[in-house]
Amino acid sequence: MNRQPRALLSVLLLGALAFTGWLVYRDVQPPPVGPTAPVAPAAPVRGGTVTSSLRSEPRSFNRIAARDFPNDLCSLLTLGKLVRLDRARQTIEPWLAEKWDTSADGRTFTLTLREGLAWSDGVPFTSADVLFTFQAIYDPRVSSIIESALRIDGKPLAVAAPDARTVVVTYPAPFAPGIELLDNVTVMPKHKLQAALDAGTFAQAWSAATPPGDMVSIGPFVLARYEPGQRLVFDRNPHYWRKDAAGVGLPYLDHLVFEIVPDQNAELVRLQSGAIDMLQQQIRPEDIATLRPMVDQKKLQLLELGVSTDPDAFFFNLRPEQWAKDPRRAWLPRKEFRQAISHAIDREAFANTVFLGAAVPIWGPISPGNQHWFSPNVKRYPHSLDKARELLKSIGLENRDADEWLEDAAGTEARFTLVTYRGNSSLERSSFVLRDELKKVGINVDVQLLEQGALIERMLTGKFESIFFLFSNSSLDPALNSDFWLSSGSAHIWNIGQKTPATDWEREIDRLMGQMSSSGDLEARKQVFNEVQQVMAENVPALFFVAQRLYMGVSTRVGSLSPSFLRPQLLWSADTISVHP
Repeated sequence: MNRQPRALLSVLLLGALAFTGWLVYRDVQPPPVGPTAPVAPAAPVRGGTVTSSLRSEPRSFNRIAARDFPNDLCSLLTLGKLVRLDRARQTIEPWLAEKWDTSADGRTFTLTLREGLAWSDGVPFTSADVLFTFQAIYDPRVSSIIESALRIDGKPLAVAAPDARTVVVTYPAPFAPGIELLDNVTVMPKHKLQAALDAGTFAQAWSAATPPGDMVSIGPFVLARYEPGQRLVFDRNPHYWRKDAAGVGLPYLDHLVFEIVPDQNAELVRLQSGAIDMLQQQIRPEDIATLRPMVDQKKLQLLELGVSTDPDAFFFNLRPEQWAKDPRRAWLPRKEFRQAISHAIDREAFANTVFLGAAVPIWGPISPGNQHWFSPNVKRYPHSLDKARELLKSIGLENRDADEWLEDAAGTEARFTLVTYRGNSSLERSSFVLRDELKKVGINVDVQLLEQGALIERMLTGKFESIFFLFSNSSLDPALNSDFWLSSGSAHIWNIGQKTPATDWEREIDRLMGQMSSSGDLEARKQVFNEVQQVMAENVPALFFVAQRLYMGVSTRVGSLSPSFLRPQLLWSADTISVHP
């Protein structure tokens, strides 16, 4: 029988969620200048242009081979998936596939592709494109950034195509989220990229230097122009398949323009002047009052989306080879060092200093914004400079001379370098607050600001000591973000892509995640994942201090929005966005 899409997670009410999280985790009042409700929607109008800012440029347009937010955003606009997660309702829905059947054991999905689909150059879209995409994902020469997320129990999915409109996907083991796993798969065009895969150059295909005319789309837009350092221009895809309820072809917009603006202050000025209609990052708490006149003049909507599910992360490089010859190897990679840092940070003060109180303290990567999977009982590290010093002393770090810094027995100073993303003021402030707080316990932190592309390059190649950065989840269900949790994962940021677990605790998380992902009982899965969070909190491979409350700013000329707390919060459904005078 046909299986209709259903919610895998409980639906979250955005405004209520933010309010509940505030009452539970803060003992102060919200900022005095609050958000506004969306402007009453007008009937969608076909035509027009929406202009947005974008902090950084795409490093590639190849969604299978590269990982960065601009790449993900461009793929949402130009490519497609067999099934798609409705990010506003948290339900799975048919997309390039119009329906699917599920086997009795829940492991095989037979998908029927929509009839008459074509790429933007007119070439028909068929099951051969799907087979090609999976071939590229699992090809070891590609080193795909999504390959680890598309393994179950360490094994790849089996994909077959009985005919041009049928795709059969079989999982190697039970997987609780079911077909939602396929939301991770962005389908690529075989006729454009087969030669690159055969030549072993697929990972370099569709680089940022590729002329837009050499790429094709099956999404609502095509990339018409890319001016490095300035803008990306997308035009309506005339071959796009989707229509609205009245039979009007989507997208409504003629054009979507991204102005590249690395600096948040410059972004704000452009939003105030009307040069751009929206941002791709949330509004900073300190800018809400600045934008209030625009709200009062009905020029701007200020949307509150709740507590972020993507808190900023601070983490060390825990690859063993990083410290093998470093004089700090006896103490810097130790969990006690990271636990001491966690005790040294006053999270309440951190929230007030960096986010003006518009944030909630957290002790792990799952924030209270992710209501079902958040555990309030994970191990916490109360603010205590004395406890921090005690832990540091236990690993041999004491003040052994006349200066203010700790040293080990060999005289090596307790010092490390932290890199973060230049132009993101909250990350910059967070890094300097961390530096100043650790100075109180004798740890010297050198903060280095990098462009986002350079930072990501260092992270992926392991050429860093520590990083403060923002990561985005593609789903609220942790099983669908296994590339972060599993030791073999491509987003296991502190030690990416391990062939075998480097530590006993990572091996235990691998075991628990396998158990959690295979169980069909939602509450049992939650209990197992609570154990995962406890192991994570004990070993603190990444430190999380606060989760920000999300505010998005968008011009009142922009309508038909379906906001989500997952990035991109507004443009995840760009084909239904419209503008009106």
